[in-house]
Amino acid sequence: MANKPVETINYDAIDKMESFNHFVKKKNTFLFSIAGAFLTFYILLPILAFTSVLQQKWIGNITGVWIYSAALFLMTIVLCTVYIRKASQFDAEAAKVIAEFQQGGK
Repeated sequence: MANKPVETINYDAIDKMESFNHFVKKKNTFLFSIAGAFLTFYILLPILAFTSVLQQKWIGNITGVWIYSAALFLMTIVLCTVYIRKASQFDAEAAKVIAEFQQGGK
């Protein structure tokens, strides 16, 4: 079993790349936005559950709390689907940044 030479990575050079910084900013904006929306709607449930708006009957004997709770499950599925589709785009962009770095670009 032969030992492969360890390739050192110049992280400072990667950090200085404009394409890398643009990629990180774009990805972080997406992730923090989706996480913020997710947390906001989940945190609102215990707050709104005791308000008159969600205590009212909306459909037959079903109150707004039940409908809001069901909507949270649907929101989770939608956000996961959006993230999965967006993650493949981020992977492609990351591959472009890596290729640019390997070619010595800035």
